[in-house]
Amino acid sequence: MTEMPKQITLGQWDSRYGRLKAAGLSEPDYGGRISRHAEDGDQRLLKLRYDNSPAALRLWNFLLTEEDRLRQARNSGKKLVGTMKDLGTVPVMAYSFDNLVAFYPDGAWWIPCVMELSAGLLDIADSLGIDESFCPVRAMLGAFATEAHFPVPDMLICSVGATCDDFSAIAQRLSDLGHPILWWEIPHRRTPDTGEVTIELPGGFTSPDCQVEFVKSELERIRIALVELAGQELTDEKLSAGIKKANKIRAYLSELRHLTFTAELSPMPALEMLIAEMLAIHFCSDRDETIEVLKDLLEQVKSRVKAGHGFLDADAAKIFWVNPVADLQVMNLLEECGGRICGTEYLFAHTLDAIPEDVPPLEALARTALADPMVGSSIDRAQRICNDIIRYGSEAVIVSRIPGASHCATEGQVIGRIVRENFDIPVLEVEIPPVTDSMRPSLQTRLQALVETVKARPRTITDKRRNE
Repeated sequence: MTEMPKQITLGQWDSRYGRLKAAGLSEPDYGGRISRHAEDGDQRLLKLRYDNSPAALRLWNFLLTEEDRLRQARNSGKKLVGTMKDLGTVPVMAYSFDNLVAFYPDGAWWIPCVMELSAGLLDIADSLGIDESFCPVRAMLGAFATEAHFPVPDMLICSVGATCDDFSAIAQRLSDLGHPILWWEIPHRRTPDTGEVTIELPGGFTSPDCQVEFVKSELERIRIALVELAGQELTDEKLSAGIKKANKIRAYLSELRHLTFTAELSPMPALEMLIAEMLAIHFCSDRDETIEVLKDLLEQVKSRVKAGHGFLDADAAKIFWVNPVADLQVMNLLEECGGRICGTEYLFAHTLDAIPEDVPPLEALARTALADPMVGSSIDRAQRICNDIIRYGSEAVIVSRIPGASHCATEGQVIGRIVRENFDIPVLEVEIPPVTDSMRPSLQTRLQALVETVKARPRTITDKRRNE
C-alpha cells in the first residue's frame, strides 16, 4: 500500500496505520502506533510532523522502544555498558561480544524536549549543582537519579581529555554520586611535526603515529575491562567482525545521506534523517535491527528518487546544518519555512566514515576515535564542512548553538568565518533550547529570512578556493 510522500501529524499517522494494518503491514515485535509513545509521556511527539512511509514508522518505533530493549537485554542475562562521550567507538567493541549491549546515557539530553520538561530532569540536575550554565546533557544526571528512563548500566565508560568540558564535569558529578566510571583519554588531535610519521584518519584528517598508539593503548584497557565484564575473550577476529558490521551500517547511511541530500526533490524529511544518523552511534541497542531499519529507509528513498517523488518544491533552499538540535521540532520548522537539509555535521561525523579494515582492529578504532571532529580544532571541523558543502551543493549554513555548551562559545564564529572565506553563501548562527515554543515566532522569522536570502541570490555555489 503506497502513497505519495508527505509529512503528517501523529493523529493522521494513527489513521494511516490502521489502513496499513488492514492491507497486511508486517511489523517487528516493537511495532505499533507511534501515538502510544505520547501516551507514555512523550508529549513533543504530538507537535511533530512525520514522514508517512512504513520505513519511517519502523524508524520511530525503533527509536522510542530502546528502553524496552535495554530492560529485555538485562532480563535475558546480558550486561549493559553505558558508553559516554566518545560517540561511536566503544560500542563497536562492546557489540563484538554476544552478551554485551552498549548505549549512550548522553542521549538523555533529548528527554527534556521529548517530554516537554515534564520529567523534571533539569530540575534534578539543578539540585545536584549542575545548573543551566551547562548544556542540556545535564539531564543525564536526572535520568540516573530517577532510574526512570534507562536501567543503570553494569559498567560506565567515559572518554575525557579533548572532549566537551561540560560533559566531563557532568560525568565527574555522576561519579561523585556513586556511579563508578572507567575513564579513558583522547588527546587533542594535532598536525604531525616534521619528522613524525603521519597517519591518515577516516574523514580526511591526519595525526602523528604516537597519538594513534596512545589511543590504541587506552582502548586496550577498555578491551580488558569488557572481557572481564563479559566473561569472554575479545580476539582480533571477533573485533574485526564487529567492525565489518559497523561498516555495513555506515555504508547504508552514507548512501542514504547522499541520495537524500542530492536528489532534485527531497525524498526524506530532515527529522527522520537526523534520527537515522543517530543510529550509527550505538545502534539504538540492537545492531542487527539497525541494519534492517536503515535498509528499509534506503529502499524507500531509492524508490522515491526513481519515481521523482519528494517533499517541498524543487527550489527549496539547500541548507547545511551544524550541530544537532535540542528541540526536534525545529527540523520541521525549517521545512515549513522553505528550506531542506542538504548536508549535516551533527558532532559525530566520524561515525559516518568507514572504519579501516586493512589495519589491526584496535588501531583501526584508535584512528576512528581520533577522527572525531570534537577532538580537533574548529578549523579542521570547518574544513570538513566546506568539503561537504561542495559535495551536496549547500546554499547556506545554519549553526545551531546548544545552550550552555562550552564548545559552542566560539566554534560557530570560526566555522562561519571559514565558510564565508571559501563560499559566497549566508551563515546563520542561532541558539536552540530544548523547547522552542516561546521563541518560535522569532526563530521562524530568522529561518524564513535565510531562505528568502538564498532564493534571491544566484543558485550556483562558488568555491573561492578553486577560483584562487
